[in-house]
Amino acid sequence: MTFRSVKSLAVAVFSLFFVIISGKLLAQEASPVEAGKTEQSSQPKKEGAIDPAKIILEHVGDAHEFHFFTLGGHAISIPLPVLLYSPSKGVSFFNYSKFDEGKEIHEGYIVATEEYLKEHHLEAVKDAKGQLLYTERKIYAADANGLPDLTTKVYDFSFTKNVVQLIIAMILLVWLMNRVAKKYTNGKGVKSAPSGFQGLVEPVITFVRDEVAKPNLGHKYEKFMPYLLTVFFFILINNLIGLIPGTANVTGNIAFTAMLGIISFVVILFNTNKHFWLHIFWPPVPGFVKPIMTPVELLGIFTKPFALIIRLFANMLSGHIIILSFICLIFIFGAMNTALGWGTSPLFVLLAVFIYLIEVLVAFIQAFIFANLTAVFIGQAFEGEHHEEAHH
Repeated sequence: MTFRSVKSLAVAVFSLFFVIISGKLLAQEASPVEAGKTEQSSQPKKEGAIDPAKIILEHVGDAHEFHFFTLGGHAISIPLPVLLYSPSKGVSFFNYSKFDEGKEIHEGYIVATEEYLKEHHLEAVKDAKGQLLYTERKIYAADANGLPDLTTKVYDFSFTKNVVQLIIAMILLVWLMNRVAKKYTNGKGVKSAPSGFQGLVEPVITFVRDEVAKPNLGHKYEKFMPYLLTVFFFILINNLIGLIPGTANVTGNIAFTAMLGIISFVVILFNTNKHFWLHIFWPPVPGFVKPIMTPVELLGIFTKPFALIIRLFANMLSGHIIILSFICLIFIFGAMNTALGWGTSPLFVLLAVFIYLIEVLVAFIQAFIFANLTAVFIGQAFEGEHHEEAHH
């Protein structure tokens, strides 16, 4: 138990460290001295050159629109509703298309697109701590000169693509499960063989019950089946929808996985008993080791949900990044040499398709792992009761 807690803590700490430090490195810019060396030793970036980091980060990040591709210099996308509040302007509600891809000011607001920031030389404006003041794709209040006003606070409650897709997934989950439930209510699948989507879902439900709930929760498995099934199918639907080109990678968003982890954390804590807390504050180890083990065991309470959060987030994010990396390599090699680009493109396409098929499998595996680990952690919360039952 101690080894697993320490290992989980180490994984969690290092994962968080790399997530934070990678974000800072991506946003970091060379110092004036380094910038001068770079300008002297390297050629300026070609106009229209591909930027893999920008493409990948735009795909895996959140946005105010579903962007599919760019044709003739115009983005083919579905703009989403924008809901803003500013103490000086009040509430504003309009469509994201009013910004005209960041070229227009609407109702006193403006989008800080990459082109706009470069045009006004704002892409490198930093504060005293060296942090960039302007964030790309963020909505700001516009000042009298048409520039983003940092002094005016803007609260963004917009329906971003992650939010919209989350709502779609929730509606789809409720609709599909209600259809299955109505068939059982009408006797289909009880007195006769299941049919249609019911026949596809029933083995999955049985698998979660027999392989996840019963082994880890014992006689209390029925109490937690609704939650485990909801978590499993909700993650699975979001994983599969996220594999459709142009959609949002919701499960690759740390905010989404954090909320799932927090909910599981609350469920775990609400099902603890005296044996659980006695094991935490008075672990069954020699007396001189107890002062060392107690903080470790106490920290283990928080590393469990944190492991759920990081595991799902990292696995679903990394798959999308790998697929996009292979696609970007085609254009990078093509920019170096046309023949090289055409020659290597079949290989990179095959690799991308191979990883894509693996991601379909990973979508099911990660939903299963999250539900299974949640059941394990809940079972550990009333672990003492299992020992009492075995004794009797």
